[in-house]
Amino acid sequence: MRTRTATPEETEGLGARLAAARAACAGALTVVYLKGELGAGKTTFARGFAQAAGLSGLLRSPSYTLLEVYPLRAGMLLHVDLYRIQAPAELESLGLRDFLLPGHVWLIEWPQHGAGFLPAADVIATFTTEEAGHDVELEAASTLGETLMIRLARTGSSIR
Repeated sequence: MRTRTATPEETEGLGARLAAARAACAGALTVVYLKGELGAGKTTFARGFAQAAGLSGLLRSPSYTLLEVYPLRAGMLLHVDLYRIQAPAELESLGLRDFLLPGHVWLIEWPQHGAGFLPAADVIATFTTEEAGHDVELEAASTLGETLMIRLARTGSSIR
């Protein structure tokens, strides 16, 4: 599925729609890879997802902390930013395996930096910066991801 977002609010809205699509599967571990260059909209998308999933406060960018954990209505949200990771083995010290639980959501920016140490993605969101905004491609990478893409397609006519 591809769409274009022209404003940060539209990018947040897309994240919120994916969170809404996930609501019926809230008991499942859900992993979303967020790929794209700096400034392409990954954290903005994550903010919209988190707010729609029940985050009551602000989503902070984990660029320096690498990991931020937030309670949701059901489960936890892990927002991971691996931009500063030099080698995937550095992830061992984060204790990520402790969060491989049903109901948890992982939003992982720069997942390619953690290859081999991350759970497999359900959805891969690839962001590209264009003159008129951001192009976002959402790809199912699992059976759960396929279910989410079907539900997401039902929520917005601008996704193709």
